[in-house]
Amino acid sequence: MAAALVGVVIGVGIIKTRYDDPAPAAAAGPTGAPAPTATPTPYGAKSNGSHFGSLRDLLLPVPAGFELGPDEGGYGNDTEIGAGQISDELDAELQQVPKDKRDKLRSYWEGLHVKGTGVRTYRNDGNNLVVGLRLRQFNQQEVQRINEYTAVFTGDTGIFRSGPQIPGHPEAHCYLMPAPPSAPIDYLECSAAEGDLLVVMSVEGVAPLPKDKIVGLFTLQLDRLASPGASA
Repeated sequence: MAAALVGVVIGVGIIKTRYDDPAPAAAAGPTGAPAPTATPTPYGAKSNGSHFGSLRDLLLPVPAGFELGPDEGGYGNDTEIGAGQISDELDAELQQVPKDKRDKLRSYWEGLHVKGTGVRTYRNDGNNLVVGLRLRQFNQQEVQRINEYTAVFTGDTGIFRSGPQIPGHPEAHCYLMPAPPSAPIDYLECSAAEGDLLVVMSVEGVAPLPKDKIVGLFTLQLDRLASPGASA
């Protein structure tokens, strides 16, 4: 139930708070010349795996051959929502949970130290592929645990079909939703843990899905989040 709560509720928001490292010291210039002013990095990853800056900046920019896609639920296609709003929505969700379980789930939620979630969707120029990327930022240990749980669940139950590997990112895993062989539309999801970010990519498109293109997109997103120091 706790894992499902994270998947449903954390996935709807993102915080706009900035977490900047101190700016690096400026190198000394020639005698008599003013020292150059260092420009702080607006977003990135610290050596301990925590990310700073806007999650919209950390999300993969729209690549060539794509445009922004359809809205994700009621939150648009390029969204940041604060942790406070997520907490309010959690309160509404908990009304559907038996009263004797609410305090336990609320305590679990508070232990996650949620900073937020961001979402961006992409549609290819051929209009036959839609990709959604979500960054869920919370406690690193729980990020890792939930990612590992997802890998085990989707691999051991026999319900899901195996998806492609993501070279250079052994923590990432992809799986395809159950579907008959003749289904015209297919669905794939990938998940990975990058420090304090749980990265989830969902894909819907005309079968067979272009797996090489999907792997390329997810690799670009994970490389952007790599520690230390995400790059533009």
